[in-house]
Amino acid sequence: MTENFTIRNDVETQLAARWVRGLDASLETLPHHVNERLRVARLHALSLQRTQVQRLALNMSAGAGVATLSLHDQEPGLWSRLTSFLPLIVLLAGLVGIHEFQNDSNAHKLANLDQALLLDDLPPDAYTDPGFLKFLSVPSSTSQDQP
Repeated sequence: MTENFTIRNDVETQLAARWVRGLDASLETLPHHVNERLRVARLHALSLQRTQVQRLALNMSAGAGVATLSLHDQEPGLWSRLTSFLPLIVLLAGLVGIHEFQNDSNAHKLANLDQALLLDDLPPDAYTDPGFLKFLSVPSSTSQDQP
């Protein structure tokens, strides 16, 4: 794995060196004022890169080993902080919805059971009678007598 990575870096280094040589050769044909503008732009880009590297190093040292990479130079605003809580809010809303659905489902099951008990031919007191429970546990003799 490291050999492949080393070979890849070597190829990239050779390609970059070839591009630099080509760019240097093409710079000789450009007018002096264009070369100066390119040199100033290159120095400016390098100074920006140095400040970003220094900022990243400071973030790493201040964060006790935790590197943070920010795309913005400012602190996060109110909207970015609120949107960071959006997944939590959606999760809580989903859990509340599931809880309500389960409660409704259980209520409907109990209502159907109550309806079946009330519409049955037996009075509700029969289900609490110990003799009725014994009657339910004994097999019915009328179904055995019929051919």
